[in-house]
Amino acid sequence: MAFILPDHPFNPDRLTGAVIGIASDLGWHDSGLHQHGRHQLLFAQAGCMSIELENKICLLPPSRAAWLPAGMPHRVLMRGVVAYRSLYFAPQQELPTDLQVIAVNSLLRELIERMAFWPWDKPEVEQSSMMALFMEELAQAQQESWQLPLPADPRLAAWLQEMKQDGTLPVRLNRLTERVGASDKTIGRIFMRDTGMTYQAWRQQWRLLRALELLAEATPLSQVAGQLEFSSDSAFISFFKQHTGQTPLRYLSSRGGSHLPS
Repeated sequence: MAFILPDHPFNPDRLTGAVIGIASDLGWHDSGLHQHGRHQLLFAQAGCMSIELENKICLLPPSRAAWLPAGMPHRVLMRGVVAYRSLYFAPQQELPTDLQVIAVNSLLRELIERMAFWPWDKPEVEQSSMMALFMEELAQAQQESWQLPLPADPRLAAWLQEMKQDGTLPVRLNRLTERVGASDKTIGRIFMRDTGMTYQAWRQQWRLLRALELLAEATPLSQVAGQLEFSSDSAFISFFKQHTGQTPLRYLSSRGGSHLPS
């Protein structure tokens, strides 16, 4: 069995195969902070998810996959319907032991899809040829990661938790000072210390990541612009091009995305 229902109990560390693959269609989902005794490759054939690590959030649209080494604490968040794929590997010397977020080309995408549906008791000798090709593609994949560093100050913890779960746009600085009871200078120092960014720059980076997430979920451009409080569609397109070098449509097309709704 490889395709599992959202409420199906599953623990890859209790299985014995060298490679364990699963596939599922998930809606709103919060895995909670956890870790595995196996390496994990995390990917979405459709939809978008984010991974929260110790001090940052990594965005995973369908053009990227994350390699999580065994023992790394992480939390997976999904706010829309996601065609979830996950591969778990028994630790071996030839497998990477560091975190990687990689670009997924068409061949790697097909390999992940095939391996996600392997029977859990598939003999290793029958896995060998595809595993060799998978390892070659994994080694050659381009490192590509949209990340958002997170402030660690406890005064911001409740606000950050709400924002990560709801996907709402971070409030402007004057509203944040009211929320946490700290001055704008104090909040500015916190963000520079913990993220290396001003609050405004951090808010803009969050805005960009949320835009990528919404676009990956096929949200119409006008709705993306509205949700992220741009004055117009053209203002959003200009912002997106300034930060990525491409319009939203060209960006998605270059990464195998579907046609962008208007």
